[in-house]
Order: sequence, then C-alpha cells, then structure tokens
Amino acid sequence: MGLSTNKKAIILAIFIAFGGFLFGYDMGVISGCLIMDDFIDRFGQGPPGARVLTSSRSSVITSLLSAGTFVGSLCQAFTSDSFGRRGSLLFWSAIFTVGVAIQTATNTSLVQLVIGRFIAGLGVGAMSAIVPLYNGETVPKSIRGTLLVMYQIQVICGIFISYVIELGSHNLTNSGSWRIPVGLQMVWGLILLSGMFFLPESPRHLLGTGRKEQAQRVIAKMNSVDIDDPLVTEIIEEMEYGIRAENEGGKAGWLECFSRRNKLWFRTINGIMLQAIQQLNGQNFYYYYGDTFFKSAGTTLSPYSIQTILGAVSVAGTFPALYLIEYWGRRDSLLIGAGLQSVCALVAGLVGHFTLAPTGTPISQLTVRNKSGGNVLIAFAVLHVFSYSLSWGPTPWVYLGESFPLRVRPKSIALGSASNWIWNFLLSFFSPRIAARIGPLILLIFAGVLVFGFVYVWLCIPETKGLQLEEVDEMYRANIKPWNSYGWRPHLFEREDAPYHEKDASAKSGSVDVREVNGKTEGKSA
Repeated sequence: MGLSTNKKAIILAIFIAFGGFLFGYDMGVISGCLIMDDFIDRFGQGPPGARVLTSSRSSVITSLLSAGTFVGSLCQAFTSDSFGRRGSLLFWSAIFTVGVAIQTATNTSLVQLVIGRFIAGLGVGAMSAIVPLYNGETVPKSIRGTLLVMYQIQVICGIFISYVIELGSHNLTNSGSWRIPVGLQMVWGLILLSGMFFLPESPRHLLGTGRKEQAQRVIAKMNSVDIDDPLVTEIIEEMEYGIRAENEGGKAGWLECFSRRNKLWFRTINGIMLQAIQQLNGQNFYYYYGDTFFKSAGTTLSPYSIQTILGAVSVAGTFPALYLIEYWGRRDSLLIGAGLQSVCALVAGLVGHFTLAPTGTPISQLTVRNKSGGNVLIAFAVLHVFSYSLSWGPTPWVYLGESFPLRVRPKSIALGSASNWIWNFLLSFFSPRIAARIGPLILLIFAGVLVFGFVYVWLCIPETKGLQLEEVDEMYRANIKPWNSYGWRPHLFEREDAPYHEKDASAKSGSVDVREVNGKTEGKSA
C-alpha cells in the first residue's frame, strides 16, 4: 500500500517520532551551556567573578542525564505492558517535562540541576525505546522502515535546533543565555504530552490484551478504510495468527529475552550489539573535538558555529535515509555505512596524527602542511558524519522496532536502548582521556570497531524489509541464514497475492516454518 493511502499513519508516526526530537534536543543543549559565562558563574567553583566549571562538575552535569536515560529505557518495559504504548508515552512525557521544569527553576544549586537532569533523562530514555516500539507496531509494513527513520531524523533535528538556539542565546549576559534553550524543552514536552490524548493505542497491544474491536478501528484508521473493509480483516487475521504463534508458553519474563526459543537470545544480542556499535562509530567524537580540528586548519569559527555546521551535515544526511532504508534495505544500509565510515575514520586518524600541529598552536604559526592536513581531516570528518546519518544513525533503531515478538518486544527493545545509553555514557567519559594521550589516533579505534561492525552485520543481521512483524518472527523460527535472507518470503498462511506463493494447507494447521529460499521450498513442523 503506497504512501498516498496511508496519510494518517504517516502523520501519526511523524508525531510520535517527536519523542526523538526531545531526545536529540536534550543531548545537544547541555554542551553549549557548559561554556556559557552565566552558567559557569552559577554552577562553577571558586570566588565570585573567577569561577570555573571543573571537569568533575561538568562530568556530573553531563552524565546524570545518561544515568537517567539508562534507567528509563529499562523501566518503560513495565509501563508499556501495564499502561499500553500510548499510556506509557503519556506517563514518560510528563516525567520529562517535570525534569526540565526543575532544571529551569534552579538558581545556583548544582544538586537541583543534576536531579532535574536525571528526572528528564528518565523520560528521554523511556521514549527512546517506546517510540520505535509504537511506530513499529502501528504503521503498515510497506512504509515501516521509512517512518522508523523519522525517529532518527527527529533526533538529529533536535540536536541541530538546540545548536541554532544556543548560537543566538549564548551572547546574552544573564541567565537567559542558558535558561531559554533549557526551558524550551518544556514546550516540546507539552506538545508531545497534549498530542498523546488524540492518538490511538498500538493495534498489536490491543489484540494482545483482548481488545479486538478497538484494534480493528485503529487499523481501519491507519489504512484510511472502513472498519468492515476486507483489508482490515486480513491484517487482523495475520496479526492474530502471528501473535498466537509468538505467545505460546504464557507471559514472558526478562530471561526469555535470552532464551533459545525462536532464537530470542540471538535477536536480543543483535539489538544490543547494533546499538553499541552505533555509539562506537566515532561520529560523536567529532562533536567533542571539532573545535580543535577546525582550528588546526586555520579557522576562527566559534565552538557554537562548528557544532551548528556538523549538526546541519547530520540533518542533510538523514533525510536520504528515508528512501535508502527501503531501497538498500536494513542489512545493506549497515554494511555500506560501516564500509564508508571505516575509510573516513582511517584517513582522518592518520592524516590528523601526521600533519596536525600540537594542540594550542597559534593560528599564525600553522604551516601549509598543518593547514592542508587539517582541511583533509575536516573533509573526512564531514563525510564520516554524513555517512553515519545515512546508515548507522537510523538503521539500528529500525531494527529494534521490527525484530521482536510481541511477548518480549518491550523488554528486548528496552535492553537495546539501554545498551545505546550505557555506551553513550562510556564514550563521553573515556574518549577525552584517551584522545588526550593519543590524539587523532583514537579514530583508528573507531575504524576498527566499524570493520568489526561490518563483519558482525554480514554474519548475524538478516534483511527484514517488507515483512510483517509476525513474519519476521517466522523468519527467525525458520533459521534462515542472514546472507540468504534477501530471497526469503513468508508463508504464515495461504494468500493468493503473496509473492513466491506456495499453496500449503499445513500453514493453517500450525506448521508455519514453510519458506522459500532462492527458489527452493523447505519446511518442517513448528
């Protein structure tokens, strides 16, 4: 079903993905605050007029958000099952807004500031898991990948907008310099919070909790058809059939995420690994050290300008992913992205090490070699950030949103999101210390991670483009090798219009592991 017939689903998915905007904006806004004079005067150490924001205080202010996001991403698994996906988004949007209010209202109390950061982090972490969960369960399969990419676009746009706002507000000489960009988060939170009252619950969650009629209404609305349309009946039957197969054995606990049943352990580990590799791609390093790199090329741009430039590159790179996620598919997006980024990191690391002047060298003393090397490094840094935005930025979130059965979906997505946040924290904590010792050579570490990521994706990540969530579950039960997954098509039950159609009455009697790979049909009892 094309984009034109799914306008309501598209609008819903874009609005839900606004949770990603909150996530990105909150990540981006604090880095600019840490170097604002009024912020340092209020939360730094030392005598009035000569205060400094020590590395320990900066670390606490920054890391408390990551601590909150880690906890929130796990806790949402309980609320998503108990309150539903929509109710859980309502709850965590409210938590986020409260946390922002606490931060904005603080005057000179570091404790109040970091408590507000932690509470806001709870909401950010929870929404980072619920948004791909909700969109993955609600939008039609033909556009699911594209609309899950909207989440990453919103994340990147949030980061970029925070940089643009701080580019203007940092010149203020009072607390407005940081209160304005921080306080605006309450507006974003209230927009999401108010909109939740008008959005439907996930149809898969409704079916899983015995509310079939409500699920029919949601599906009809999302596909712009009447409730008695044959399409609604077909989708409901597919979901019910798949959910029954998924839910054999009763309610799932956390340990089932790692059980051998239906290769759940493998799928959960894949989600955790993709999120870890995403954080260790190296692109965040350019945000931390972009100022140093640009100055090595002789530029006089401010840190705010540099951040804004890199943010704009990220936004520009993420929009093509809306198309490429369905054109390349999930697997090839990751493989191509890992290859491109590893080359960029390798070149940038070696050129930076052998040509850049020592940190702190005045611009007037830079040689032609220093400047040309800096220009090459900057060019490959921009290409690295752009390549990341095309591939590893959105695709791991797409994978999380479409790879798990209903019975463990909130928990498995929570574990993947938690992996993202714990590695985000470790990267921000350790990379400055490593870079202080080895400089640009740290990029060779990221290049090595990307080579590992290429091999891991080739061996472990199957293609899920164009499959219903229940059909993804069937593919794993069928034990299809990832490199053979391109040609696989499902046979959950007999459908005349299904591609690679193979009539098999056993598909309706419980033998669902019937599949076709490269023109050869195989099958075994489920």
